[in-house]
Amino acid sequence: MSYRIPTAVIGVRVLTSVILLFLSQTVGNSSRSNDNLQLSSDEDWEIDTSRLSPHKFKIIRGSCYMYTFLVTAPSFAAPGLAKLQEAGCRVFYAKDESELANMMVQKEVDAVISRTITLSGDVIRSAKNLKVISKHGAGYNNVDVDAATERGIPVFYTPGANSQSVAELTIGLAMAVARSIPLHDRTLRNGGWSRSEMGIQLSGRTMGVVGLGNIGQKVARLGAAFGMRVLGFDPKGKPMPCEKINSLVELLPQAQILTLHCPLNDETRGMIGAVELNLLPKNAIVLNTARGGIVDEIALAEAIKSGRIFGAGIDDFVAEPVPADHPFNALSRVVMTPHIGASTQEALDIVSVMSAENALMFLHKQPFDKQLCVNPSVLRNQITMSAQ
Repeated sequence: MSYRIPTAVIGVRVLTSVILLFLSQTVGNSSRSNDNLQLSSDEDWEIDTSRLSPHKFKIIRGSCYMYTFLVTAPSFAAPGLAKLQEAGCRVFYAKDESELANMMVQKEVDAVISRTITLSGDVIRSAKNLKVISKHGAGYNNVDVDAATERGIPVFYTPGANSQSVAELTIGLAMAVARSIPLHDRTLRNGGWSRSEMGIQLSGRTMGVVGLGNIGQKVARLGAAFGMRVLGFDPKGKPMPCEKINSLVELLPQAQILTLHCPLNDETRGMIGAVELNLLPKNAIVLNTARGGIVDEIALAEAIKSGRIFGAGIDDFVAEPVPADHPFNALSRVVMTPHIGASTQEALDIVSVMSAENALMFLHKQPFDKQLCVNPSVLRNQITMSAQ
């Protein structure tokens, strides 16, 4: 059934009926597209419904909605999607950078939920309607924050939302490397039965944690639960549930298990190179579930081949997917996972809700936590929780 909106002045009662019908269909059919209300016109309207709500609905090419969201991935967890649909938003998905660039302009995107695809400066500058970027996760190095800041667009992120899942994977990788679990699994599947590969017991060893944010703190606690002495270094001086070390140079010679939990930026890029690896105790294990680029992968491969380093557990790489000729592929003591630190349903559900709420609270001018904004300088006239 369609509702024809006359080109003359539209009566308040007609408008009220249209909006209420749209809202009832959106709430009752959360799994359907937001294009529930079909209007027989190709013109564009923006209808001020201030007498009904503090927000504005858009009626564009036959669809009634509040805001347009673009998710830079093929999917978005159901709890977060429900938040957007309940708010009367329509949601699109981009599967690659080319599709992202086209949709940002064609769909007049108001907000981006940034997941895996790079959000470049060119794309941000081309999207004239873009108002907010909400990162799906704690890392935001795939978003050109400078370009967003130039346009006055805030970039939000969700620190801590996936920390438990990432911390658990970190310990899982440590165990997999220390006991050569993937190697033994492959041997058995190929008909073999070999117990010659000696493992390493984690209990009694010293774990060095670099970066004591939400993930690093959880890893530190898990390491202590395994009976390890845990040392922590954080250049920002964050509180830590372990023994504090004042510098990386002081930490490395003691770290039999080195685990990295810091963002990728100019200060941390290449932070662990050949020199730093040589400072580690012999037969140390290196773990990276933070970001590719923090560790010099070529230097790490050489250190493992030479026997200087026992092995490594890596979830994040400089190039993703990992190239077929990457030196890690030839090393049985390098256990690799394809950037799955946050890939549990529990983590995805939490992150989806937080990323949706960050964007919606900004768009609706509701109080939000300024600390969740990467570039707070753009928040000149916004109401933040810290200001109340």
